[in-house]
Amino acid sequence: MTGFFILAILALAFLVTFQIAKSSEYVSVLKGEEKTFQQNNRINAFLFISFLVLGLIGAWWCNHLFYDKTLLGKPSASDHGVRIDFMLWMTIVTTGIIFLLTQVLLFWFCFRYQFDTKRKAYFFAHNNKLELIWTVVPAIFLTILVGFGLFYWFKITGDAPKGSQIVEITGKQFNWMIRYPGKDNVLGRKNYRLTDASAGNALGVDWEDASSHDDLEHTEMHLVVDKPVQLVINAQDVIHDVGLSHFRLKMDAVPGIPTTMWFTPTITTAKMKEITGDKDFVYEISCDQMCGSGHYSMRGIVIVETQAEYDQWLAKLIPQYTKVMNERKDAQPAAKSAADTLKVSALQSAKEAELKNHSN
Repeated sequence: MTGFFILAILALAFLVTFQIAKSSEYVSVLKGEEKTFQQNNRINAFLFISFLVLGLIGAWWCNHLFYDKTLLGKPSASDHGVRIDFMLWMTIVTTGIIFLLTQVLLFWFCFRYQFDTKRKAYFFAHNNKLELIWTVVPAIFLTILVGFGLFYWFKITGDAPKGSQIVEITGKQFNWMIRYPGKDNVLGRKNYRLTDASAGNALGVDWEDASSHDDLEHTEMHLVVDKPVQLVINAQDVIHDVGLSHFRLKMDAVPGIPTTMWFTPTITTAKMKEITGDKDFVYEISCDQMCGSGHYSMRGIVIVETQAEYDQWLAKLIPQYTKVMNERKDAQPAAKSAADTLKVSALQSAKEAELKNHSN
């Protein structure tokens, strides 16, 4: 029924538009083609200049209302993010100046040089200077912008400083799993064939590797302020993307191909709450790659804190290897008890059968 009404509305709109066009055509015939053309031309020229003025006012007003709600209205929470913001502002300013200049001239020319029977248009087929200007100047600006982009990219994806914190983040439909190295600061190796969430090994960690025995797993990413952190990024099913918008960073999570990036958090979560005036503020991990029906809900939390707070939180965690081994030990007596119960039941059944036969 809804589809029928939509089609009916579209058909009605088409008929109204068609009738207006036909009416305009009849009016132009009655008034005279040339006179109608000149009147329409003046109206269009006025509309062009009006659109320019109202458009600029509207753009300024929207910026005034919503700028503080955008990421640019909040400071970057990482050292690399400051550079990314600089590059972004450089791009916005450069392209913004060019956009304003060209659009103002475009709409002004439409108004100023509207059709006039007394004016003769000037034509020229080619101008080497103009060709050189609008080819070389944009090429120089684009080269500079690309150069900054490549420099920051290789910086972010390069080797992290010595002593950096290491955090592994793995994406799967539709959540993030975080792993931290223990005191050895080395993550144990993984093997996808060992992945078994029901057995406490959702990440496929190889427990035969001694480096994995002190690894810690959690659903939140805890980082130390002013300490470099290297992220080791993985995916278990499809391509995801680790989006850290408050830190101005993102990196694809590709199945079978670990990716890395590093940065230094510079603002704690508590401090950012003060800056934003939002007591419920949290740093978020978003998935910036469409990954399925639950993509919208694939959200993680990042907590940036002091070294003392981080150490206190870390001390409360139990290595995943220890958890799994303890669960196996607890399961063994239970299995043995169940086996003993079955054995006793079988003996009792056999004894009852023997007594029955003897009585017969």
